[in-house]
Amino acid sequence: MSGDIARLIEIMAALRTPQTGCPWDLEQDFRSIAPYTVEEAYEVADAIERGDLDDLRDELGDLLLQVVFHARMAQEQGVFAFPDVVAAICDKLIRRHPHVFAGGGDLTAEGVTAQWDEIKAAERAAKGGSAPESLLDGAPLALPALTRAVKLQQKASKVGFDWNNAAHVMDKIREETGEIAEELAAPEVNARAVEEEIGDLLFVVANLARHANVDPEQALRGANAKFERRFHHIERRLSEMGTTPEAASLDEMETLWVEAKKLEKR
Repeated sequence: MSGDIARLIEIMAALRTPQTGCPWDLEQDFRSIAPYTVEEAYEVADAIERGDLDDLRDELGDLLLQVVFHARMAQEQGVFAFPDVVAAICDKLIRRHPHVFAGGGDLTAEGVTAQWDEIKAAERAAKGGSAPESLLDGAPLALPALTRAVKLQQKASKVGFDWNNAAHVMDKIREETGEIAEELAAPEVNARAVEEEIGDLLFVVANLARHANVDPEQALRGANAKFERRFHHIERRLSEMGTTPEAASLDEMETLWVEAKKLEKR
């Protein structure tokens, strides 16, 4: 084992040692640490999105700490330890890439995906696991909603339950926005019905992203970053004018928003 990794494992063990370790670390369990694991994965994605490789290095270290933390807690329970985690993923990668490690021949990216799914199914059967009850099984509930929507759509698409092209999805988007408009125009707006219709619209938008080979989560992160940039411009310009967003009119802020857009295009 690498000396660096061994050192990290030693540090984690010290943090989890009763009496002499860190009180906060000692209080944690798998469930309490899980949210931090998810958060660190998002921090990695954020660093990549920003193109900050120095930050990416640090965030990957934070994510690695999460793996070591979980492995240490499992070791304390006598279930498995960090070397078992490494061995398991090494075996899996070799097993699921026979075209690389077993002379399985040339494959396209699509062929690799299909082969991966077949090997996963064989692994499940070898473990005595039953076949999935539904084609949609295997899309974790903990995934971000947009990402999970795409995974569900991909699974359904494998048996032909899909629109033929993006134009058909656009038609569906127009249909869904019309249904939202109808709900909002009702004499008494049903908040639950509006929520359901907006959910349908978001699901179809995720489908449009899939047909356009766009990751909807990444697209929305980009849109969020764009909104932040432009709103920060509004705040800076208003400050230069001796005022604030609270005191400015919507028309004034809209003018500065357009100004920010023009500056970005330049």
